[in-house]
Amino acid sequence: MQLCNAMATAFPGQAVHPTQSNFRRTPAAKPPTNSLPPPNLSRNRNSPARAHHRYVKWALRLSLVDRQTPTHERPALEVDELVKFLYADLPHLFDEQGIDQTMYDDKVKYGDPITKHDTISGYLFNIQLLRRLFSPDFQLHSVKQTGPYEITTRWTMVMKFALLPWKPELVFTGLSIMGINPETKKFCSHLDLWDSIKKNDYFSIEGLWDVIRQLRIYKTPDLETPKYRILKRTADYEIREYSPFVVVETKGDKLAGSKGFNDVAGYIFGKNSSEEKIPMTTPVFTQAFDPDRSNVSIQIVLPLEKDFGSLPNPSKETVSLRNVEGGIAAALKFSGKPTEQRVVEKEKSLRAALLRDGLKPKEGFLLARYNDPGRTWSFIMRNEVLIWLEDFKLD
Repeated sequence: MQLCNAMATAFPGQAVHPTQSNFRRTPAAKPPTNSLPPPNLSRNRNSPARAHHRYVKWALRLSLVDRQTPTHERPALEVDELVKFLYADLPHLFDEQGIDQTMYDDKVKYGDPITKHDTISGYLFNIQLLRRLFSPDFQLHSVKQTGPYEITTRWTMVMKFALLPWKPELVFTGLSIMGINPETKKFCSHLDLWDSIKKNDYFSIEGLWDVIRQLRIYKTPDLETPKYRILKRTADYEIREYSPFVVVETKGDKLAGSKGFNDVAGYIFGKNSSEEKIPMTTPVFTQAFDPDRSNVSIQIVLPLEKDFGSLPNPSKETVSLRNVEGGIAAALKFSGKPTEQRVVEKEKSLRAALLRDGLKPKEGFLLARYNDPGRTWSFIMRNEVLIWLEDFKLD
């Protein structure tokens, strides 16, 4: 009953029925002494999503504790070896090799906000379905033991839905809580929690809407862009880790303005010391270095194969080259015409969300414009507001 009460609290609105344990207990066995107290959610009162994730994790841990055999009956379990196994095995989740299914119980229980399976065959079918429809790019960030019979992984999955003509990109990040059967030393459960929603219990209408809203049309030109990987995606923003890149820049007037663009575009079209023509990239950045936007620059990113030391000098004194070290940035994506007022509103919204979630946004921000405004319908334009972060750690 302890398990049922905990899971009913963590997954409201669902009927939770007691199930027969797969693990044997002797009649004389005493109740487990390592029961887990509820988490102190007051520590996360300013972050409801984080508090919810902590409570769900506690409920699952409680379920595993409730299913444990008494100490004197437990086989030796090297959880560290299973951690190493997942580090090596999970990168093959969606490739030709696939995961090692011999390390999973036949009745492995899988669940995410919109899917659930109770057998290894259903579990593997779900993996293959995602692979065929979306060609996922799975990135494993961390694997660590989080309970006596529990391992938690953090990951990012970027998918492209090939069945739609515009091939929308869907991004999911989150935690996978892997339960271990102490008798078989195999994985017996797998629960996914998405960072982008609060209600992770099955079936989550919020989770379904999170999928649907990512199917909208954004037009991203087939041009080179700065390299980044997505570390985390919430309902409001993405956290990205950018690799270093080089920009050519000059002074601008407004965030949404075009003053100075012809000067930086002239550099890549041959107005440089060697008259070299350099391929166009995307996006065009406009950066405000201070809160009142009195110091603004307009920038074009140069191709990644171009080394800073080998680039020709600009012909105009008002144009300069600059190394951008990269780092961690929060990004808020939006469509439509990026007017000055709208960009400022998006920046305020993003900064407020970051502060709410306990992050440390730096001063200033960037507007990224991916499309030629003269050749792109406004409703499919891809625009982003980015704010660099300091002291970010992926939980």
